[in-house]
Amino acid sequence: MSVRELVVLGTASQVPTRHRNHNGYLLRWDGEGILFDPGEGTQRQMLRAGVAAHDLNRICVTHFHGDHSLGLAGVIQRINLDKVPHPVTAHYPKSGQRFFDRLRYATAYRETVGITEAPVHGEGGDLAATRSYRLEARRLSHPVESYGYRLTEPDGRRMLPERLAAHGITGPDVGRLQRAGVLGDVTLDQVSEVRRGQRFAFVMDTRLCAGVYALAEGCDLLVIESTFLDEDAGLAVEHGHLTAGQAAAVARDAGVRHLVLTHFSQRYSEPEEFERQARAAGYEGELTVARDLLRVPVPKRR
Repeated sequence: MSVRELVVLGTASQVPTRHRNHNGYLLRWDGEGILFDPGEGTQRQMLRAGVAAHDLNRICVTHFHGDHSLGLAGVIQRINLDKVPHPVTAHYPKSGQRFFDRLRYATAYRETVGITEAPVHGEGGDLAATRSYRLEARRLSHPVESYGYRLTEPDGRRMLPERLAAHGITGPDVGRLQRAGVLGDVTLDQVSEVRRGQRFAFVMDTRLCAGVYALAEGCDLLVIESTFLDEDAGLAVEHGHLTAGQAAAVARDAGVRHLVLTHFSQRYSEPEEFERQARAAGYEGELTVARDLLRVPVPKRR
């Protein structure tokens, strides 16, 4: 059975705490691993979470502030040390190429694995397509260039047993119909319906902007920063961040099924307040206030 889950490696914002490491998030998706925003200490958090360098196929960096990228050096060197047998692709803001280069070659090591550099520029757009997802990026609003990422599974089809039975289609003929799209005078549309692909989005440091809403729209699982509580909304705007209530309102309006709040300022010591403010904003879906080493499954299809 394919696994689709988020492994939370770190949940702090600029300053880590005794209980929160700097950022780091691994999305497991049908045998692939996509590592988002590896902050300082990510390599050790991977060990604690049971995540190996061999699990990584892509690295997606939203922007080049240290809490989102300083772990790149260690992660890339570990990929090479462990001689990961497949290519690894890195996505990051093109404007930060100099930072990526410095982190990739921060110290001497033996390169054994090809890291494909695929930077994002402009307003973003489609980055990659595989059999199980399309990866895209959207520009966000932060003091430095920042992007959010979104995975969309292609729509499939769900066979309807009662309609198959009504047309007398059984056994191997079902597979023939699926492959050919037609069997005799029966079309695939007559005995099946669209199975909507699952959607995941990762939204880090940003103010409210069009990119936030575009990324969140219709997501099954949305991971989004909520650095501040609502009473500090002025600080959020000043520093290019969201509050718990703002993040939850985005999820509410976008029809998100499961909302994961993360990237918390060290000034707050009561995580339940983030949940309270998110609910006060009217979000009624599944809600998780992230903590380090938590695993969050992508919701099952309805």
